[in-house]
Amino acid sequence: MVAPYATDPGQVRGRLYPEEESLFRSPFQRDRDRIIHASAFRRLKHKTQVFIEHEGDYFRTRLTHSIEVAQVARTVAAALELNVELTESVALAHDLGHTPFGHTGEDALDRLMQPYGGFDHNAQALRIVTSLERHYAEWDGLNLTWETLEGIAKHNGPVTGDIPYTLALYNERHDLELHTHASAEAQAAALADDIAYNNHDLHDGLRAELFSTDELVELPVLHDCFAEVDRKYLGLNYYRRRHEALRRFFGILVEDVIVVSRRNLAELAPASVHDVRHAGRMMVQFTPSLWEDLKVIRNFLFTRMYRAPVVIEMREAVTHMIDELFPFFMENPSELPKQWRKDVACAGNQTALARIVSDYIAGMTDRFAIQEHKRLIGGTPVPPGVTDGT
Repeated sequence: MVAPYATDPGQVRGRLYPEEESLFRSPFQRDRDRIIHASAFRRLKHKTQVFIEHEGDYFRTRLTHSIEVAQVARTVAAALELNVELTESVALAHDLGHTPFGHTGEDALDRLMQPYGGFDHNAQALRIVTSLERHYAEWDGLNLTWETLEGIAKHNGPVTGDIPYTLALYNERHDLELHTHASAEAQAAALADDIAYNNHDLHDGLRAELFSTDELVELPVLHDCFAEVDRKYLGLNYYRRRHEALRRFFGILVEDVIVVSRRNLAELAPASVHDVRHAGRMMVQFTPSLWEDLKVIRNFLFTRMYRAPVVIEMREAVTHMIDELFPFFMENPSELPKQWRKDVACAGNQTALARIVSDYIAGMTDRFAIQEHKRLIGGTPVPPGVTDGT
């Protein structure tokens, strides 16, 4: 049972390439399954989440992050009586477009691509699922439903003004109505991303010893979480104490989104997903006070983790690597793998070639980028490490 404002799988707006739907799976189940089986999804295993000072098996990767986002998104969607399968599809796909080395790699690639339209990881995720995954006989991409593509494109809100080149190009073929909000399902996936990274980046920062538990106790929300644990479990083991506190922090974020979003939806009383898209504001939100507290926590993470001295050093190293790989492939496109050479042969100008090179580099995992740089250009590869932000 779902609410009237949920997305009805029986009334999907179709796929770019018409195909017969399954007798056993809903359209959004098929979308989810295609995303999970995509090559780009598997590569997230070796695209790390946040730069840390050393490699470790317990730190989040883009893949585990995406799984955690999907788990939160399912919980929120179910509580709001939304379509859980659509929510999960958007959540699992939201980071497919990330470059190696995360936002550091993206910043470098965007700068290099400025003469050719720039680079945006969210738009790149759409490009992957609509073009770069090439496994099916009848089309490029995964041929996902309009609703899932809409969610990938604008889960963070309407896309207006200077629309990323890749997104604008696809939108000319298949109008995703970028000027409106997305479905409540896509909005739930977006907030699930915020919840997941605010929680697990604290975990990973502690494990990497970039900050201490005592420092977390001084932060808003977390102060009360630690106080509750200390009242309930006197003398609790250090590791269990911080896990219990962060578990409560996680729960507060999820419960806040559910309570506030239910209230928003009750006030608007949307009769359909169309009403959600044209509400003029996000339906799935945090309370303003919690949002302000999260800004304080994010600022703490930015200064103590994302811009820690060891991270700054690594950012410079991986930026240098991308700065060398991009012009190398522009000057030597024959060094691209065989399956890319047909595209190169069809590239009519430097812009088309640059987009091919950008697609190739963006699809690399961290360790493959390091290996290719060493093989093609030489020099000492950077130590294994990972990206600087969410």
